[in-house]
Amino acid sequence: MKKILILCTGNSCRSKMAQACLLHLDAELCVRSAGTHPAHNTHPLAIEVMKEAGMPISDLQPHDVKDFINEEWDFVITVCDHARETCPVFTGKVKHQLHLAYPDPAQAKGTKEEQLAVFRQTRDRIALSFKEFHHRYIEEAHEYEERL
Repeated sequence: MKKILILCTGNSCRSKMAQACLLHLDAELCVRSAGTHPAHNTHPLAIEVMKEAGMPISDLQPHDVKDFINEEWDFVITVCDHARETCPVFTGKVKHQLHLAYPDPAQAKGTKEEQLAVFRQTRDRIALSFKEFHHRYIEEAHEYEERL
């Protein structure tokens, strides 16, 4: 089972969305998300748009990256530039580190519908990127291992 940690600054939007997307694609994965400076709550609009897409955010409480720093990970993926810059050094084994940046939907202004549109756009970008990630790094690697 592959272990994947997804990092963001607040662990309230993008990393939670990415976690839900990967678990929706493959329930066999061990996927966690955390923040370098975790928020107190997951953003309610992130919860709403993921529920719309049939990918509910099951773990609603943001987590601190320090809780996972000594574990072994197949992938540590940062989804915002700030998290990438402030990502701590993992003392556990990390096989691959990737960076997939998305604008922060929590910065959206306007009416609730305008903000929801930004959250949906971010969700869709994340879903597409992580579907590609899953195909490239999980499915193809599994197929390669089976051929050996």
